[in-house]
Amino acid sequence: MAAIFQGVTSLKYSTSVNSKAAFLYPSPRSVSEAKPSFLVVKSDANFSSGLISRTRKAQLNLPNAVATKADNKTSSSAAASKPGHELLLFEALGEGLAEEMERDPSVCVMGEDVGHYGGSYKVTKGLATKFGDLRVLDTPIAENSFTGMAIGAAMTGLRPVIEGMNMGFLLLAFNQISNNCGMLHYTSGGQFKIPVVIRGPGGVGRQLGAEHSQRLESYFQSIPGIQMVACSTPYNAKGLMKAAIRSENPVILFEHVLLYNLKERIPDEEYVLNLEEAEMVRPGEHVTILTYSRMRYHVMQAAKTLVNEGYDPEVIDIRSLKPFDLHMIGNSVKKTHRVLIVEECMRTGGIGASLTAAITENFHDYLDAPIRCLSSQDVPTPYAGTLEDVTVVQPAQIVTAVKQLCA
Repeated sequence: MAAIFQGVTSLKYSTSVNSKAAFLYPSPRSVSEAKPSFLVVKSDANFSSGLISRTRKAQLNLPNAVATKADNKTSSSAAASKPGHELLLFEALGEGLAEEMERDPSVCVMGEDVGHYGGSYKVTKGLATKFGDLRVLDTPIAENSFTGMAIGAAMTGLRPVIEGMNMGFLLLAFNQISNNCGMLHYTSGGQFKIPVVIRGPGGVGRQLGAEHSQRLESYFQSIPGIQMVACSTPYNAKGLMKAAIRSENPVILFEHVLLYNLKERIPDEEYVLNLEEAEMVRPGEHVTILTYSRMRYHVMQAAKTLVNEGYDPEVIDIRSLKPFDLHMIGNSVKKTHRVLIVEECMRTGGIGASLTAAITENFHDYLDAPIRCLSSQDVPTPYAGTLEDVTVVQPAQIVTAVKQLCA
């Protein structure tokens, strides 16, 4: 491996956080914290729907990432007095990765432009300078090759973190991920472990076109031997990153391109989350809403409307896409007796379909109404902003679905 790594070439390192290559989304004028070409959105602040469509003028709310049932708002001065430090989501991912690289010398990073350039979304910024080119390896544009190399490195005792510049590109490495990454522990009779983390940006961005708007959760969920998690806040992004790196199993960490600049205060002390545990975002009594990733914020916006109209939804960020946290989900179903699933994944064969099957199989007797699932349209994501919006679940649809379930 060392002989292979000697071929690493160093790229000119840019320390500017305003790099156009790193942040493709011009910041809306309504966000006061933003700098040119660099969007900063606090988890309890508002953001312009320009993130989703250039033509819509309506404002969407990003509710507090850990909203309580009372949905209390915390002033900026009170938030600033809390212990910890504020990080954007991409910075939280980078901090978790750096901490694990310091703790364990077997952790390494591979991918396109992950070295001195810092990654396409700056998650690996500064790591090459700190840990060297042998542990932060810039690779050619050859996803199948460097994914296979990372799997081989894991077989020899390393813990590679593979960055896909865009999750859609990892379809080129599907053979390595399915036939080798997920199965080698079994097919080797337990002789090899594959502690690999596969991560990168995905989801429907702002007019990135069909090929850059992929949601691959449904593609990978059926591969035996692989775990899948999706982060939605800086807090769980860091905690899930650290847990994924420490896992003896291959883990795919899904990050959403529109959440990288979400800001939240996270603890100074070290913490590691459970890869198989969901998060209770908002306790409630009338209906269980299961969601993950970016849709968490659409759900919480809808929840504000629903609460004002007398409904009491329970919101769970499932986080673990494989396996599901059926303990928390089941307890919620037994309490509310109604389930709404909201996802950005495709409807056919998506996470929602698998979750519906799991709930029906295990908790059918507790349901007072059929499970509803709101998913993206089964079409390639259009480039046009207005059409792109139509393909993805919007808060108004969530409000309508809850009212129908509770009728």
